[in-house]
Amino acid sequence: MSQYTAPIRDMQFVMRELAGLDEVAQLPGCEEVSPDLVDAILDEANKFASGVLAPLNRSGDQEGARWEEGKVFTATGWKDAYRQFTEAGWTALACEPEFGGQGLPKLVATAVMEMWKSANMAFSLCPMLTNGAIEAITLTGTDEQKATYLPKMISGEWTGTMNLTEPQAGSDLAAVRTRAEPQGDGTYKIFGQKIFITYGEHDLTDNIIHLVLARLPDAPEGVKGISLFVVPKFMVNADGTPGARNDVHCVSIEHKLGIHASPTCVLAFGDKGGAIGTLVGEANRGLEYMFIMMNEARFAVGMEGLALSERAYQHALGYAKDRVQGTEVGVRGGPKVSIIHHPDVRRMLMSMKSQTEAMRAVAYVVGAATDVAHAHPDSAVRAQKQAFVDLMIPVVKGWLTENSIEVSSTGVQVHGGMGFIEETGAAQHFRDSRITTIYEGTTAIQANDLIGRKIAREGGATVKAVIGEMRRVTAKLAEESSDSFIAMRKSLEAGIAALESAVEYILATYGKDVKAASVGSVPFLKLFGIVAGGWQMARAALIAQARLAENADGADFYRTKIVTARFYADHILPQAQGLAYTVANGALSALELTEDQF
Repeated sequence: MSQYTAPIRDMQFVMRELAGLDEVAQLPGCEEVSPDLVDAILDEANKFASGVLAPLNRSGDQEGARWEEGKVFTATGWKDAYRQFTEAGWTALACEPEFGGQGLPKLVATAVMEMWKSANMAFSLCPMLTNGAIEAITLTGTDEQKATYLPKMISGEWTGTMNLTEPQAGSDLAAVRTRAEPQGDGTYKIFGQKIFITYGEHDLTDNIIHLVLARLPDAPEGVKGISLFVVPKFMVNADGTPGARNDVHCVSIEHKLGIHASPTCVLAFGDKGGAIGTLVGEANRGLEYMFIMMNEARFAVGMEGLALSERAYQHALGYAKDRVQGTEVGVRGGPKVSIIHHPDVRRMLMSMKSQTEAMRAVAYVVGAATDVAHAHPDSAVRAQKQAFVDLMIPVVKGWLTENSIEVSSTGVQVHGGMGFIEETGAAQHFRDSRITTIYEGTTAIQANDLIGRKIAREGGATVKAVIGEMRRVTAKLAEESSDSFIAMRKSLEAGIAALESAVEYILATYGKDVKAASVGSVPFLKLFGIVAGGWQMARAALIAQARLAENADGADFYRTKIVTARFYADHILPQAQGLAYTVANGALSALELTEDQF
């Protein structure tokens, strides 16, 4: 079993130097977010993640969740860990103070979220889905719904879910068939089945609040006819306590490749007369409201990619330092050495380390931009930051998760044959990472959203502004004369040029041949992520160089930052040019065969 310790020093660096914690702390409502407070939160979160959640990760994976006659039992230790989690107030971190939340910025919550997911991803999914449901009710629920559900969900006494998928309606939500029948008293009876519902049933709390997509009798066809309903597992009494059992039941749980301790449920609504629900917001706007939850969840799933990469890196690094095998290359007759001395193992570890740090930087910068978009007093600044966030959410979700598969797979490779053996635990990170590119919208869905709604629709305005910001960094790199910074500048300039050429291809092609543009959508998303990571790594190197010039404490950390950024420039950024070629030239061969020729 591997241990987990949060990379607090790197988290602090990214939050303060790259994401702009000081600027976030000046936003209305964030004035009390001092560096000392943030450090204290990170320290306490690390203690909980490493001391309570991480020890349950392996055992939870082995034991899994259990379904018996409609009830779901979580793995041993889960209930006690969840009790400690709620008692410590972690469920309320970034929620509205009006309903019992602590109101901390998303940037702070992002760093803490990374710890939960690195320590125990399967456990983290329960509060993640609850937070998405809280966000949807906060923004679109009635006053009565807010008063009834938010205080107990924010406190962690109750959890929440999102119910979209049905057997015939996966990514195509226009095919949703679950129906809602008005009862004339402001309530509705819900009938249907939902699948892939994370923590749709469990034994951690005495109520579960389901947000459910369903159709009203007079609803128009397609996505424009979907409404959103709150359907509690137990009806809520006037005094706020759980009352009568609602007609929503778990009929089975899935047996999965990974995240074994997270119950993935099939829920049946209305088998015994109808599940009672109330409408959220206006009728037929359910998909719009659900996207509030989905965007929150997509960012969080991107964080899973980062978190699993960090955990896999720590696991591989520990093994590489301990595993003695062979003599050092070039040393004849030398002693046996740990495998971290071997050049290719070092390359693999640096690949894992550099990509993980790049992912962290991109995600935290987007998290901070979300804070500014929500709270900045200037509406123009809010709009600008929101456009940046909207552009980057599919990149965070898609690129970070795709990377996690590669990074965790490399972690298995570092272990050699022992990586393929479940006993070491390296395989779990690889298995757990595989779902992240699928749920909450596959990588292709993220990529199609990126090129269509986020780039083509607005004529590339926001992405071009981001490219302008990237070029300002290359100009600063040009002021540095060392070999490492010269190499970083050349590589980043080439990456930016590749990104710009791919953007121009999409803008020129999307309107006249959407299929051709779509063939390159995932390569484009990866290209964008790689260059965005290079942009942030270059910023980190420049800041590290400045701190060294100031003789700041932590010189070894800053030197490591520069070396890691150089590795990223040498080994990761060059992929951008090949991906740009694929974006512009890959459509014909992908689309030419007939169905029978496959």
